[in-house]
Amino acid sequence: MIDLISGGARSGKSRHAESLALAHAGPVGYVATAERRDDAEFAARIEHHRARRPSSWALYEAGQTLAETLAAAARPDGLLLVDCLGMWLMRFFGEAGFDEAAFGRERAALLASLPALPGHVVLVSNEIGWGVVAMDAETRRFVDELGRLNQDVAAIARRVTLVACGLPLVLKGQP
Repeated sequence: MIDLISGGARSGKSRHAESLALAHAGPVGYVATAERRDDAEFAARIEHHRARRPSSWALYEAGQTLAETLAAAARPDGLLLVDCLGMWLMRFFGEAGFDEAAFGRERAALLASLPALPGHVVLVSNEIGWGVVAMDAETRRFVDELGRLNQDVAAIARRVTLVACGLPLVLKGQP
């Protein structure tokens, strides 16, 4: 069972995903996708998310191989919370630019694996395409790739929820 939760920055999407995980009767795994870096503000964001999670939740840190991480962690009675697809996509952008080949392989692996995973998978993603068109090509590429990824995950998800101002709006499936 696949759920996609999307929303803007500080919209409440992670908190909503966490509420679904807290209500789950079985084991919960948190799949962190952000790459740690030497940035105090970003470290504080990671700590904020960590502090909200119960210590009983298993932690999985996904690199570029998100599909592989999910396959190893998924259980029929479990729930995996992936936070978030935007941070996962960032792993394919580096000093040399966008690694299109690696992302293409890993994106295809993710989309192929999601429907076959046992248990419940809740994916959090950013909704970033509602603003002005970015000035630089790399940012435009990121927005385009994340928008396409969100559409493809939404197509296979059982439920898609948009969160704004902390309020969930179900776009697909039952609330």
